[in-house]
Amino acid sequence: MPQEQQLAIEERFARVFNDKSFKERLSSADFEKYINAKKRLSFQKHDTIFEDGEIPKGVFVLEKGAAKLSKSGAFGKDQILRFIKEGDIIGYRSLLCGENFQAKAEAMTDIECVFLPSEVFMHLLEVDPQLSFVMLQKIAYELGESSNTITFLAQKTVRERLAEILLLLEQKLGVDPEGFIKISLTREEIANIIGTATESAIRLISEFKQDHLIEVDGRNIKILNHDKLMKLGHVVL
Repeated sequence: MPQEQQLAIEERFARVFNDKSFKERLSSADFEKYINAKKRLSFQKHDTIFEDGEIPKGVFVLEKGAAKLSKSGAFGKDQILRFIKEGDIIGYRSLLCGENFQAKAEAMTDIECVFLPSEVFMHLLEVDPQLSFVMLQKIAYELGESSNTITFLAQKTVRERLAEILLLLEQKLGVDPEGFIKISLTREEIANIIGTATESAIRLISEFKQDHLIEVDGRNIKILNHDKLMKLGHVVL
């Protein structure tokens, strides 16, 4: 999905899912139910937000920080499914399907979020058409992301996958004042995302650095040449 459309969905969700907007649309009773039910939670870096297999008790909307969703494979190796940033909502897919969580959510930085219990979130979907519509858009977007991931892993070389994932991480998470992607990943985590061995990821990052495509400072990465990375990864943003 083009970046403009993704941003439009995220902005629409932010406009719909907030106290002021709910107060304007909901009945007094429903708004009071929402206000009384929501909680503000904090998680420290590496804290587990919810476990794979856990029964959903509600949804989480990140207000500050970043998290990752991962799934443990047959041999105990975690596969990172996607990253969660400020403004994203997690936990709703399993809740809507009536199943236990199918992935683990872990804080990658210190996090502040809003937690909304299951019964209140489901009630809001029933009484608030605007919320229902924007949630449908988010589900459709994530379905497209999943389809792209399958193609990404099946058809691209490891070099192409690294180029693409660096561009997508910058697009999704943004950069700090010095231009580094707003998340620090271990080489093992990068290897996990692009589906290769850690040694291969280390070698490719070193080659990208030598070719002046990226700058590396410990775990932090800055993209220096977007055009060449896009051509290398056959990426259209």
